Amino acid sequence: MFAIVNIAGQQFKVAKDQEIFVHRLEGESGDKVEFSEVLLQVDDNNKVVTGKDLKSTVKAEIITHALGDKVTALKKKRRKGYRRKFGFRQHFTKIRISEIA
Repeated sequence: MFAIVNIAGQQFKVAKDQEIFVHRLEGESGDKVEFSEVLLQVDDNNKVVTGKDLKSTVKAEIITHALGDKVTALKKKRRKGYRRKFGFRQHFTKIRISEIA
C-alpha cells in the first residue's frame, strides 16, 4: 500500500515504515504528526482511490531535524571589482511513516 500525500507544499509517495526527508516541520524528535491532504491511495489489491472519495490520513513520527548540503552562489560584475560569495543550508526534518489510515 502506498499513498501520494502533500507535506509542507510538496508531494511525496509514501509507504508504511518508510523514512523520508521533508522541509522543516514544527515539533521535536519523537512527536507524532498527521497529514490529512492525501491525493491518491493504492491498496494491496491495486485498488486506486483519488479525489473527494478519499478520506484517509497519513500518520508519521518525527525522527530528527537536520541540515542539507551547503549550496554556494557567486555574484560578480565584470570590470567593477564586485564579487560576493554566499552560502545556504536548507533545514530538513526526517520522518518515519507509521500508518496510512
